[in-house]
Amino acid sequence: MTYLSKTMILVAGLALAACTNPDRFDSRGGANLGGGAGAGLAGSASDPRSPAYFQQAIGDRVLFAVDQSTLSAAAQATLDGQAQWLMTNRDYTAVIEGHADEQGTREYNLALGARRANAVQEYLVSRGVAGNRLRVVSYGKERPIEICSNESCYAKNRRAVTVLSAAGLGS
Repeated sequence: MTYLSKTMILVAGLALAACTNPDRFDSRGGANLGGGAGAGLAGSASDPRSPAYFQQAIGDRVLFAVDQSTLSAAAQATLDGQAQWLMTNRDYTAVIEGHADEQGTREYNLALGARRANAVQEYLVSRGVAGNRLRVVSYGKERPIEICSNESCYAKNRRAVTVLSAAGLGS
């Protein structure tokens, strides 16, 4: 069998598998989410216990000013939500990633990313999250989410991101 034939069979199989739930739509043609109004599928962004909810509704990142690791009021508000979520969902741990924009040396930005990640960790611990559930790592300027040489890109790259994982799964 050729590569193209195998690919076509795989795509056809996946397409058919996507059609296996006849009750996926309710009688009005809308999505059937199970449960009443406001109920979400487990693990979806509408489930307040899910990492997707944490990422989208609460926010998984905070931004920093140029050459700063001080938390703004907006960052503190996001971190208050993160702390509350982590206190409610104790079966998750988090890695806090510190990032910097592309300006400056690699070494400087690694240190700045570490200060940013540590500032977030200290804030979450001060709000009651157990320190043994949090780890920090700095990527400096090595993992930008925007690549261009203007302030709008730089601003998005000056961040700390809280990445969740289930406790005990090698976080």
